[in-house]
Amino acid sequence: MNTVTDPIKPQTPDYTAIKQRQQAAWSSGDYAVVGTTLQIVGENLAEAVDVRAGEHVLDVAAGNGNATLAAARRLAQVISTDYAPSLLDKGRARAEAEGLAVEFQVADVEALPFADGSFDITLSTFGSMFAPDHERTASEMLRVTRPGGRIGLASWTPDSFIGRLFKVIGAHVAPPAGVKPPSLWGSEEHLQVLFGAQATQIHCQRRVFNFRYASPAHFVQVFRDYYGPTHKAFAALDAAGQRALERDLTALIDSMNTAGASSLIVPSHYLEAVITKR
Repeated sequence: MNTVTDPIKPQTPDYTAIKQRQQAAWSSGDYAVVGTTLQIVGENLAEAVDVRAGEHVLDVAAGNGNATLAAARRLAQVISTDYAPSLLDKGRARAEAEGLAVEFQVADVEALPFADGSFDITLSTFGSMFAPDHERTASEMLRVTRPGGRIGLASWTPDSFIGRLFKVIGAHVAPPAGVKPPSLWGSEEHLQVLFGAQATQIHCQRRVFNFRYASPAHFVQVFRDYYGPTHKAFAALDAAGQRALERDLTALIDSMNTAGASSLIVPSHYLEAVITKR
C-alpha cells in the first residue's frame, strides 16, 4: 500500500520573539567598548557615499553612532536610530562631546517611523545586517530614501573573521530556526536580490578592518564581557560549555592572528556597498 505524505513546509520564523531576544542581547554588556574601535569604517562609508553638507541622513541600527558621527562631521543633518536605547545614549554622549548636532530616536529598522523619501542618504555599519527579516529591512531602507538618494552599508562577509566567529558561536548556541545568516549582507549577490529592482547602481568594494587587541585571551575577554551576542552566548552555557566555547574561539583567533605571539591583529573582511535608488 502506497501512502502519500505532504511535503514538510518550511518553518516561518517568529520575528517578533527573535527581535526581542536580539534587543536583549545588544542591550547587554557594553557594545560601545567594541563599537568605538570600528569608527574608521563609518568614516570610510561616509566618504564612499559622498555625504555632503546639509543633506538629510538617517543612520539605522546605529549602535553607538559610528556612521552617525561621520556624517555629522561632514555637516549633514543626521537622525541616529536604534532599537536599543542604551546604545543611542552612548552615541548621544559622543556627539555632545564633539559638539555635533544630531537627533537620536529609538526606532526599529524593520518599521521606520519616517515618511517615504525623507532622506538623501540612509546608512548602516554592521547594524542592518543583524535584523532578522532581510527583505523587510531592505524595503524600509529603500522606502525612506528619496529617488536618486544613496544607501550606504558596511557588512561583514560570510568568509570574514566575524562571519566565522558567528559560525563558532552557532555551533555552541543554535541560532534561531529559519533566519538567514546576517553575513549574507556581505554578499554582493544577496544585495542584488534585496535592492536590485529599485536601484540604478550597486557599487561594492571589499575592505578589511583589523581587530587589534593585546592577545587572543584579551579579545575573548572583551567580547565575552561587552559584545552582546557573545556575552549572551556565554551566559546561555554551563561551565563546561563556556570552556568549550572559549577554546574554540581562541583556536579561531590564533589561526587568523597576523601579529605573532607578542600581540593580536586579526583582519576581517567586510563589504562596503553604495546603492543608488532608482
